[in-house]
Amino acid sequence: MLETSARLLRLLSLLQVRRDWTGSDLAERLGVDVRTVRRDVDKLRSLGYPVNATSGVSGGYQLGAGAELPPLLLDDDEAVAVAVGLRTAANGTVSGIEETSVRALTKLEQVLPSRLRRRVSALSAHTTTLAAFGPTVDADVLTVVAGASRDHQALRFGYQGRDGAATTRHVEPQGMVHTGRRWYLVAWDVDRRDWRTFRLDRVEGTPVPAARFPPREPPHADLAEYISRQVSGAVYRHRARLVMHAPLEVVRGETSPTSAHLEAIDESSCLMTTGAESLYALAVHLGMMGIEFEVLEPEELREHLRVIGGRLSRAAGDVVPEL
Repeated sequence: MLETSARLLRLLSLLQVRRDWTGSDLAERLGVDVRTVRRDVDKLRSLGYPVNATSGVSGGYQLGAGAELPPLLLDDDEAVAVAVGLRTAANGTVSGIEETSVRALTKLEQVLPSRLRRRVSALSAHTTTLAAFGPTVDADVLTVVAGASRDHQALRFGYQGRDGAATTRHVEPQGMVHTGRRWYLVAWDVDRRDWRTFRLDRVEGTPVPAARFPPREPPHADLAEYISRQVSGAVYRHRARLVMHAPLEVVRGETSPTSAHLEAIDESSCLMTTGAESLYALAVHLGMMGIEFEVLEPEELREHLRVIGGRLSRAAGDVVPEL
């Protein structure tokens, strides 16, 4: 009975994360046969979950919309994770869900067992959140974009570029990436016939779903890696490439995915691509990292390093000729 209940929760979880499932796909994911999947679907229906089924070659299962679904049981770690997520959402980069998150958290804490309530309360009492500053993204935008990405449904939306120019975009969304400060959409731009990266806080209004499209091969197997490569230098006036004489993980601890793109060269060095509005400021930042490095480009960055190096040497009392 315990194994069956756990499998039902797993089945329900699968139905919630993807729109359409074939019986064979579900059977493979659950490690059972197709007949067991049909029986489990019937059990979910008896519990009040509206699971739709279609027959034929392209048939399968789909979780229907329901106004009053029974509550989904959570284990201890899942319940704490949800509580932490709701508390974080109240001070995050998504607008319009702060009050809703607090209400949901209050309801959750009311039904948590005392042992879990103490864990959540301790986390709340001894954690201070520094409120996020900067542009936020409307929750409706994220919901529409996520659904369109899942269902391979095109989107139309107004968009404001870096230069402030307003455009209308028709895209086929691939997926979203959250860097901690920004939300990005990776999508195929139908009019420009190329992959584009969009900052979702620059989307005007709520995107409008359009016709479905056949899935495309994504621009990169790892969208997070793709976003890091796209935004680490593209938004800056100056771009620079450097060899950092330290292991990739060490350099990664001194940078962020959106400020620098890193590629391992060997166990003790890596290639860093980055950007800055000022090469002088970049030179200062590189000096503060405490890592030996070699400039590949641009040549102007070397000149700024020489100026700063001479100034520091003179401050230390060394005799260095003026440049």
